[in-house]
Amino acid sequence: MPSAAAAREAGAALVDQLDDYLIPRLARLDAPLLAVVGGSTGAGKSTLVNSLVAAKVTTAGVLRPTTRAPLLAANPADLEWFRRGELLPGLTRTTEPSTDPKSLQLVGVPTITSGLALLDAPDIDSVVDANRALAGQLLAAADLWVFVTTAARYADAVPWGLLRTARQRGTVIAMVLDRVPPEAAEEIAAHLNEMLRDNELGAAPLFIVPETRLAADGLLPPSAIGDLSAWLGYLGADAGARAAVVRRTLDGAIAATAATTASLAAAAEEQVSAAGTLTERVTNAYNGANRAVANGVEDGRLLRGEVLARWQEFVGTGELMRTLEAQIGRLRDRVVATLTGRPAPGHALRSAIESNLVTLIRGAADEAAEAAYAGWQAHPAGSALLSAPLSHAAPDLPDRAERLIRDWQRHVLDLVRTEAGDKRALARGTAYAVNATGLLVMVVVFASTAFIPTGAEVAVAGGTTVAAQKVLEAIFGDQAIRTLAAKARTELLDRVAALLAEEAARFTELVGPVEDSAGRLREAALHVETARGHAGLVTP
Repeated sequence: MPSAAAAREAGAALVDQLDDYLIPRLARLDAPLLAVVGGSTGAGKSTLVNSLVAAKVTTAGVLRPTTRAPLLAANPADLEWFRRGELLPGLTRTTEPSTDPKSLQLVGVPTITSGLALLDAPDIDSVVDANRALAGQLLAAADLWVFVTTAARYADAVPWGLLRTARQRGTVIAMVLDRVPPEAAEEIAAHLNEMLRDNELGAAPLFIVPETRLAADGLLPPSAIGDLSAWLGYLGADAGARAAVVRRTLDGAIAATAATTASLAAAAEEQVSAAGTLTERVTNAYNGANRAVANGVEDGRLLRGEVLARWQEFVGTGELMRTLEAQIGRLRDRVVATLTGRPAPGHALRSAIESNLVTLIRGAADEAAEAAYAGWQAHPAGSALLSAPLSHAAPDLPDRAERLIRDWQRHVLDLVRTEAGDKRALARGTAYAVNATGLLVMVVVFASTAFIPTGAEVAVAGGTTVAAQKVLEAIFGDQAIRTLAAKARTELLDRVAALLAEEAARFTELVGPVEDSAGRLREAALHVETARGHAGLVTP
């Protein structure tokens, strides 16, 4: 479905947040607070991180994107927690600079207050897809967002989209407005605060970093970042303040899983519904094919054309009666077949029956494929699964149909043998009589009256048809021959249904099994929300 891509992305993001943040943070509420420094390209994030720790730990420059792999700076006493890999377990720990976005460089910096770590993230609007994705992943694993923007770009759409996501998650945010001309600081700060309130982020503290010349070591002067540095130091040093930030962000992240899980449950229901609709359209199309074959078998149409001509030949020339006349018919047919190469009695009729049946099955299968194809083409999920060959029956269908008919004809002969028992008329004629009688039964199967052709067919075939009927009645009895024909017809239609089911599977296998997980998702979300209430992470 069109919603599948978004659902897969939401599901992957939820699993990432569980692995990257929620589970490890719930296991260690007292672990150091992780502040992720994020923002737009060129906002000055790396320079800000270097200046806050009073050391050049991360690269800042004019080339974009500058930050390719994340760097985490923490007090050496706290590095062990981050080195263990419980937080952000998908990133490989390293102590060396790296350009691999799947690595996390750990740097011990004594100037950082114990209890606090700063993570320099890639640009949220990086031209590199992997960098943008990593930035989002890192921000989702943060206890605190330190969001950096500039006086020139604070109204850009991309940052505000992420900020609204943070608000929905309940993440604690601090805004840093960088490179602000001193003369415009008051006006820009007022406008940014207004935007924060309009987006329900009015509680986020705002820190202004004035536009200033960097020192010789490439760092901002302490006076430019004094308020931000003091605030972060306070969070790191005060266990109560740090716990309040961690618990509020954690509680918000847990609460946000409910909305995500609800959207996943809705998407799962949509998948199940779509799969059911597609399967139903295929089922209806091939049910129609089965009805078409059944009608074609029962309404007498198969007894016209070539089958009727061969029937007339078989019955009208007396070949049937000679075949049933014990040794005389058998000996004569053997001699004729040997000298002339002509087929055994009734061979032409059997071939005509086979040909007409294959044509009937093939036409029904083609019509069903076209109907199923059209049904899927009108559905957003079905149209994406289709390929041109599905608009017609499988190329090997005629071969499979021929095998089906031949197997069915052998089955009819077995039925005749079984039903005949010790009937003398068949016992004397052995295989010849059985073959002839079997052909009569096949003809009965295709008669609209469930017996020998009537009306025009009888008129053309002449009185021999009536004689043939009398022969069958003499061998089996009137009711027995009708029962025999009914069994043969049912067997034929069952075999055709199995063949058409194979054709239908060309469609339904594309849908595959679709798990109805909506109920389990909603149940899980309810359990989580109940546990969140009992945990009392955030007090009024």
